[in-house]
Amino acid sequence: MRAKRTSLVHLIYFSRLNLAADAPTRARQLGEITRQAQKKNEFSVITSFLIVEQNFAAQIIEGERASVNDTFNRIGNDTRHRDVQIVEWREIVKREFVNSFSTGVRGPANDAVFVKANLMPMFQRGTPKATGIHALAMQLQSESMSKQGIDHLFV
Repeated sequence: MRAKRTSLVHLIYFSRLNLAADAPTRARQLGEITRQAQKKNEFSVITSFLIVEQNFAAQIIEGERASVNDTFNRIGNDTRHRDVQIVEWREIVKREFVNSFSTGVRGPANDAVFVKANLMPMFQRGTPKATGIHALAMQLQSESMSKQGIDHLFV
């Protein structure tokens, strides 16, 4: 018996970022990305999680097939990204991410989580695995929720 098709999908991609090297400008640019993505994702009913490590980005995007496709096409045409590559595209039963747009940027507070995930060598080779990106995003989301006093999700 064939599984029922769903229109709900997730897409995982990674790219190289074209952002400023100096910290204040880079933070401003990431803030702009966040504001723009939140608006567009809310309008498109997209949930997502963006991981930023040095000059690499990986993102999981969830939503209806057409909305995810439109969102990914917009990212592919965004000059702040280059060498955009899909790591995984598949149907899902339910969403795993809570917000229209969340970010996990490597820094002192979450460095141990990034070290454990060890994605940087794979980013540099251009071979990150969907499972590694997904696990890191879920861990970062979980830690963020825990800091907010949320111990589990009812999704």
